[in-house]
Amino acid sequence: MRTTTQNLPGLTLTNLVLDAPLDSANPAAGTIEIFARVVAGDGGADKPYLVFLQGGPGHEAPRPSLPGSPPWLPRLLQDYRVVLLDQRGTGRSTPISSAVTQRDGRVEAVVRGPLAGMDAAAQAAYLSHLRADEIVNDCERVREALGVPRWTVLGQSFGGFTTLHYLSTHPESLAGALITGGLSAVGRPADDIYAATWQIMIAKSETYYRRFPADRDRVRALSGRCAQGAITLPNGDAVSADRFRTVGHLLGAQGGAEQLHYLLELDHTSSAFAHDLAAALPFEGRNPVYAVLHESSYADGVATRWSADRTMPDRVREDVTLLGGEHLHRSLFAEDTELGPFAAVADLLADHEWNRLYVPGRLAQVDVPVAAAVYHADAYVPYEFSMETAALLPDCRTWVTSEYEHNGLRTDTAVIDHLLGLLEGRRWL
Repeated sequence: MRTTTQNLPGLTLTNLVLDAPLDSANPAAGTIEIFARVVAGDGGADKPYLVFLQGGPGHEAPRPSLPGSPPWLPRLLQDYRVVLLDQRGTGRSTPISSAVTQRDGRVEAVVRGPLAGMDAAAQAAYLSHLRADEIVNDCERVREALGVPRWTVLGQSFGGFTTLHYLSTHPESLAGALITGGLSAVGRPADDIYAATWQIMIAKSETYYRRFPADRDRVRALSGRCAQGAITLPNGDAVSADRFRTVGHLLGAQGGAEQLHYLLELDHTSSAFAHDLAAALPFEGRNPVYAVLHESSYADGVATRWSADRTMPDRVREDVTLLGGEHLHRSLFAEDTELGPFAAVADLLADHEWNRLYVPGRLAQVDVPVAAAVYHADAYVPYEFSMETAALLPDCRTWVTSEYEHNGLRTDTAVIDHLLGLLEGRRWL
């Protein structure tokens, strides 16, 4: 382990870099670097540890600063030293990336980083080791390097999925678990989850148009222009109607309805619209792992075979004003210049028979207190499946709320305070 320390106003940061096997079951497959940052507040050098597991897959941990970035950090620093782990393949943990180049007057993208020079089969094999199971193995390496017998985990969204795998495999390492919008379905195929989230997005779309009725015609007109290839992003990529539909993912976030409305009121020929649309689309080239491995998050022992595309209801196909959420379309890899180099590997991973992430029998015996925020109208993690999973855990203290959307942790410090109260037994709901 290599360490460096730096100080920011009110914070001490200890940066850790560890070498880890790409494949824990086969050390001969090579190594990658794992980056984690330990954040302590003033006077917090002796506090217990909490590790934060970020949403995704394919997103690095937030970069800390005070007074409140991320907004939940100051509250946690009252009780913990916080470990911010970059998921493998992101940030400073041997990142996966592509780069746009020009060749013979044509714009194209090439893979950069550890996948460069590999064929699609080798790339798929490499990427198959960036899931929640290996992220938990990385957590264990960091915990052991810090000399910590047990720590607490906070999992947001996909970080909650990763926490469930942690509970399935290494519960002895956990003093407690906090989960926000991340009690994933256990024992259900991806098709069940995507079918449910399509229905949630139909309801959210209709609710949105009741609030902004004129926007329905605006979405219909813009979708028609997308079908004609007339809506483009600043990099020149044309946006298909299916890709445009994914702006609906904004409806799964606090303040997202307003953000979508303000986007739609812009002149579609303006540079402001093009840039704001690019920022609003959920799957993009900054972190390609997010698109390439997204469906694998729901693959518990099976292949997904482009589940979001396959489960799209006929009602949605026929009505372009019904928006999607985190519903990845196979066509995206042909449309997005930066994701284009990953098209073949994405097809291979869609057919990959994934290993099991969750063990219901072990989860039913876990002696770890869990406090979980379940958002009743969550666009990405269906409420009914979350409650099934909560029922598996012997000591899961659920807080079901309609006050927040999926990003509640980032919008109100009351969320983390409430969960800490549940974990400590000061509050029961």
